[in-house]
Amino acid sequence: MANLILAAADASAASGGVLEQFGLGSFGIEGKYIVLQLIGFSIFFAVVYFKLIKPITSAMEERQAKIDAGIKHTEEMKQKLDAAAEESAAIIKNAQGEATKIIEEARVSAKAFLEKQTQEATTKAQDIVAKAQHATELEHRKMIAEARTEIARLVVATTQQVLAKELTEEDRKRYNDAAAKELTLA
Repeated sequence: MANLILAAADASAASGGVLEQFGLGSFGIEGKYIVLQLIGFSIFFAVVYFKLIKPITSAMEERQAKIDAGIKHTEEMKQKLDAAAEESAAIIKNAQGEATKIIEEARVSAKAFLEKQTQEATTKAQDIVAKAQHATELEHRKMIAEARTEIARLVVATTQQVLAKELTEEDRKRYNDAAAKELTLA
């Protein structure tokens, strides 16, 4: 291949002396070397371009795309985070409102329960007092009835001793009734 390039360079140099026409030959510039240098530089540039520059630029483009995607993803996540923060604040606010409502309902319920228990206790206490008064009155009546019976028996026994005679069942009953009437009036 180098022979082919040299041949092409000799042909261009022999074909007319382009460099001579422009007056460059007097500077010691030869056309075949310029062509060889141009071809060598072209090959060097092609190798550098395809092996170094192109992979480096594609890697840079990939990195830039990744960076752009990362920035876009970051912005999306920031928006989602802001939305989540707002949503959580709303949920917390609702939860606080519900908690306040539940606490207030519990207070009202506790107050109503306390009032109900107090009323029930008062009613039970009044029932117990009424039953106790009723039992006391029954006991009082029973005691009075027993006392009347005993007093009537004593009156009959005293009358029997005073009269010194044995009373019949009819007399006893009459004296007992009379004594009971007198005790009831008194």
